[in-house]
Amino acid sequence: MGEQITIEDVAAALGVSKTTVSRAISGKGRIGEKTRTRVLEYIEQNNYKPNVVAKGLAQRRTYNMAVVWPGDYSLVDLPFFQRCLIGMSEVTSGHGYDIVITLVSGDEISNLRRIIENRKVDGVILTRTLIDDKPAEYLKKSGIPFIAIGTSFDEDIITVDNDNYGACMELTSILIGKGHSKLALIGGSQNHMITRTRYDGFVDAFKRANKKIDESLIFLNQGNEQRLTEILKHLAAKKVDGVICMDDQLAGYVISICRAQKIKIPEDLRLASFYNSNILENAVVPVTSLNFDERKLGATATRMLLSLIDGEKVEKQSLKNYEVVMKESTK
Repeated sequence: MGEQITIEDVAAALGVSKTTVSRAISGKGRIGEKTRTRVLEYIEQNNYKPNVVAKGLAQRRTYNMAVVWPGDYSLVDLPFFQRCLIGMSEVTSGHGYDIVITLVSGDEISNLRRIIENRKVDGVILTRTLIDDKPAEYLKKSGIPFIAIGTSFDEDIITVDNDNYGACMELTSILIGKGHSKLALIGGSQNHMITRTRYDGFVDAFKRANKKIDESLIFLNQGNEQRLTEILKHLAAKKVDGVICMDDQLAGYVISICRAQKIKIPEDLRLASFYNSNILENAVVPVTSLNFDERKLGATATRMLLSLIDGEKVEKQSLKNYEVVMKESTK
């Protein structure tokens, strides 16, 4: 490989100004078509590659984007973020952008604040939305372009998400249609928008079927295995038709507890999950669940952010890329 030529080398070789070369490369500014063609042919023949730092200074860009992960993520959550990140990287690599990952834990947003105030990134992708969403509120005030993966009550926040509402409603409707209307729901933090979305899908499936929900069978803000053991004993006594867990971690807990309590799935208790991952793939009894394409979700969020950075108008999106997978746990 020879030494990489610079924009000054191109200008000197062609007898034009650096400004002319820059305009030919960017496609912006007044320049004759013949001159533009000469410049582009020369740089192609000589393998010219623009200096990213110089390009960034000229356009007042860093060519970095921040991806915010929740600091309280668990090992079970990791595959979701990893697959999103793969989709993001596939897009950024084609646009000369790099990704900076930062963690935010609840109201503690000092890491995010430092990145924004030091102008280290051109835009931000939030990977989780909250009811009381301090990171999103801060980003709105900062004025930096950002996209949130999830849903939000704030209409000014541009979001993209899988159709969790439609998927959860469809899975619940299938179980109700099979005669399993006495269903329990177990979910996580109510401050997470995804919990609200999944709950709404569950509730609306009952409304569409003209069935009444037993509110005593809904348990949110769960995650403690000891508390879940008490809940399952309660559900077994009430002879419910089945249990739907909002995520695979909760489903994994339920499977473990059922094994210890000699509760057979699906003979004694049917089980389904609103999210699938490696945990459920390795379950002794295959679990009915929802599959989503997180890679596509990450890629879509990144394209949306790049458009925002370029000053284009961007609308929120809901991706219909889910699959209801019926397995032995609900037979």
